[in-house]
Amino acid sequence: MSEAVDLLINARWIVPVDPHDSVLADHAVAVRNGRIVDLLGQDAARTRYVADKVVELPQHVLIPGLVNLHTHAAMSLLRGIADDLPLMRWLQEAIWPAESRHVDAAFVRDGTLLAAAEMIRGGITTCSDMYFHPEAAAEAFAAAGMRAVVGAVMLEFPTSYASDPEDYLRKGLAARDRWQGHPLLGFSIAPHAPYTVSDESFRHVQTLADELGLPIHVHIHETAQEIADSLAAHGCRPLARLARLGVLGSNLIGVHAVHVDTSDIELLARHGCSVAHCPTSNMKLASGIAPVPRLLAAGIPVGLGTDGAASNNRLDLLQEMRHAALLAKVGSLDATAVPAFVALRMATLDGARALGMDDRIGSIEIGKCADLCALELSAPQCRPCFDPVSHLVYVCGRENVSHVWIDGETRVDKGVSLLHINDTELLRLVSMWQTRLGN
Repeated sequence: MSEAVDLLINARWIVPVDPHDSVLADHAVAVRNGRIVDLLGQDAARTRYVADKVVELPQHVLIPGLVNLHTHAAMSLLRGIADDLPLMRWLQEAIWPAESRHVDAAFVRDGTLLAAAEMIRGGITTCSDMYFHPEAAAEAFAAAGMRAVVGAVMLEFPTSYASDPEDYLRKGLAARDRWQGHPLLGFSIAPHAPYTVSDESFRHVQTLADELGLPIHVHIHETAQEIADSLAAHGCRPLARLARLGVLGSNLIGVHAVHVDTSDIELLARHGCSVAHCPTSNMKLASGIAPVPRLLAAGIPVGLGTDGAASNNRLDLLQEMRHAALLAKVGSLDATAVPAFVALRMATLDGARALGMDDRIGSIEIGKCADLCALELSAPQCRPCFDPVSHLVYVCGRENVSHVWIDGETRVDKGVSLLHINDTELLRLVSMWQTRLGN
């Protein structure tokens, strides 16, 4: 007797990500109540299941939804506002002044909606965000139906959002309390960086993260200048300082990790930390090339992040996969470094693992959430296809994304967004903010 399911997806190829290097031809995924209940051959699926909806993907590859391990979603409204500058000039001369004049809850809500729409259309189903007004960001992610870990950002200096470190944390944790229990939303504590956060504040962050079971999301070792400044001010490198303060642990996501030496890598590995690799942003800001092959060889989970649209300028994790693979090869002078399947794993299961969510997302496995992305490979530029995983990393772009599901709910269908906010409304919001920002 056939079993009832909500959704049955028949695909030419399915890449479950786990087990490693597995590609399943002519298989199906069965979904019930937002969860994957089976992964099996299409002939067996037709016999075993009767579905409310059947989706046929005859020239497609089905993969887990992509996990964007680091972004500043609301900064989509600052896309292109200050290009071609190094990091500290970009922050001090352009970004921080613009934020001080314009960033409020409405800015964050509207910018996050714009970012969520862009990410979902590109197959990103989960992101780890870090920005001001986390409650407004949570509201936007919830409205978009996107899975997100919202960072309660913290700095040492006052902004229009908060007056001091305690105020940042108080407001961030109040947002967490309000949204606790939402099926798609989680929270992290997000101290900006070692050069903007004091020892006392880091100790407080570590205590709160342990008490509440939250990830710590922090920029680390992004530029060579950051290392030199830390040596001058603290007598040690930033990661060594965080180790001394007790901040390093399996819940820490270190963003960038470009300028790491053998001692830094040993610290990250020994404490079970993860790294969010942002290759495009690192290139654009001329920060350098992160030694990803060495990080992976040390057993450090490395996920991929877009960073914000002000320093990328795309929220496109398919592009990040390609850049991560190619930079690893040229940076190590080893063509075998970060092969295609490893890049895909970084964009899915390794990002989920860094967030402590690999029991729910990041691979196509029975019992996990049905966060899925399909890419169509029927166009001439995608032919011939000898290896769909190679195509995912070296050929495809987000324009190939045809379908996206989050918790089994359709968010993109045949390339058409099904979000509650349409392009007309998004463009209206963008036009309003461009006028304000330009004045």
